[in-house]
Parts: sequence; structure tokens; C-alpha cells
Amino acid sequence: MKLISFTRAGKPGFGAVVDGGIVDLTGKIAPEVTDIRALLERDLMAETAAFLSGRKPGLGWADIQLLPVLPNPNKILCIGLNYLKHKQETGRPDVEHPTVFTRFADTQIAHGQPLVKPAISERFDYEGELAIIIGKPARNVPEAEALDHLAGYSIYNDGSVRDWQRHTIQFTPGKNFPGTGAFGPYLVTTDEIGDYRDLGIETRLNGEVMQKAALSDLLFPLETLVAYCSTFTPLSPGDVIVTGTPGGVGDKRNPPVYMFPGDVVEVEIDNLGVLRNPIVAEQAP
Repeated sequence: MKLISFTRAGKPGFGAVVDGGIVDLTGKIAPEVTDIRALLERDLMAETAAFLSGRKPGLGWADIQLLPVLPNPNKILCIGLNYLKHKQETGRPDVEHPTVFTRFADTQIAHGQPLVKPAISERFDYEGELAIIIGKPARNVPEAEALDHLAGYSIYNDGSVRDWQRHTIQFTPGKNFPGTGAFGPYLVTTDEIGDYRDLGIETRLNGEVMQKAALSDLLFPLETLVAYCSTFTPLSPGDVIVTGTPGGVGDKRNPPVYMFPGDVVEVEIDNLGVLRNPIVAEQAP
């Protein structure tokens, strides 16, 4: 399945992408299930697949406005320095454990919506990444069982305000400006993907390829990330782990390449689609 979150006539909802359009799932699987997180919390993915069998779309793309795939996760955990080329370009040493920081849900935007370059910085950078969505509660999960706790995969652009990222050794300020985290377009369920290591990821800025890698290049694979994160915090259905960006970030190019109003950035991952966002300037309050 491909699941999306959206607003329709000003009201939030969710649905499934099918041939010819969208099936509205808001309140259809159960009356209280009005978003993807609630669907996952109630473990109703099998019922959803059965409901969709043979069903025709009732909505077109013009009928909705997309939201971030998970507008309301309890947690967004981001992983830094998780591809060798990116670690090398930053000059960071080898580490024994994943580098983890957080992003706030209210910084997210959807596919097609503008990423917002902060007025305070001229160093707004792209970071194309694979996002994984937790489908079952996970606490102290062994690596061998980690993938069983995933509901699906999506695409993330972890837009980074580099000067603010480096005010201290903590990344958080540079990762949480409003409108800087693009998430979408879909949650693609794990049964649609197979081995995630076979997927490729590519980031393009104004059509030029800036990042290109394979998911098999992850220094800490998905199994390790889920196991590690579930050890220090309980992972709940709808939580998101953003798994790291490949080499080629704009900040480490010579000369550096940053995103400015009028630019368009795309992140593509095989079988997951394309996350496309224009860049706009922050508006004065």
C-alpha cells in the first residue's frame, strides 16, 4: 500500500493511493481512526488492505492538499554521519554508535510544499534521506527482529541550517527551523519493497545530481538503528527514524552550494517515488 496524509475542505484525513486516484480511509477502517498514526497504533494494516481490495478511488489529487506523511509522530529521531562518503567529507572520526539527534514535528512540510530558507542564514542545505516508520511497539529489540517492527518507508529532506547546526556540538538548532523538514510523498508499506538494500537514493538541485548512493552503503543499517534506538527509548507506532544522508551535501562542496528562493530540490528513492519541494524565503512576521 501507499498511504498519504492530507487535508480536504480544511479537514485532515488520510488515504491510500490506487490506480486512478485516492481512496479516502478517514474513519472508514474504524470510526476513531482518522490518521495514519491511529491506524498503526490499532494494528489495522491487514484490515486496511482488505478494505482496499478491488475498491475504486473516490478522490483525485486536485481534491486534496498533502500533509507530511506522519504529521503527528511522537518522535522523529534523525541519524547523522551514516554514509562513509558523508562522514569523510565532514572530517568526523569513526564512531562505535549511531549519531542521533531530534527533529520536531512542527517543522515538517509535505511533498510539493515550499521549504523555507530562514532569513537569518545564507547556508540552507539539502539532505536527502530514507525515513522508516515504526509500525509495532519496539523496546530492546534485537537486530534480527528489528525490521518486523517497521510499517513502511518514505523519503525525507532534512533541510539543514549549517551555521546554526554548528553553534555547539549539538545539531538541534540547525535542524528545527520552521518549514525545513520535507516528508513524503507516501508511506510505502514494507511488503511493497523487499530488501531495502537494493534501493538507490538520489538528490537533485535544479535538476543537477548532488547526492547519489545505495541504501546498502549505510554504515549503521536499519536493523542496527531500530535496535539501538529502541534500547534508549520506547519506539511507538508512527514514530519516525530518518536514517542519514549520503555524501555530496552542499556545505562540503568547493565552492559550497546552498538552497535559495526559486530553487527546486528533489529526493528520489527507488520504488518510493520523488519528494519535490521549491525553496522560498522566510516571510517577515
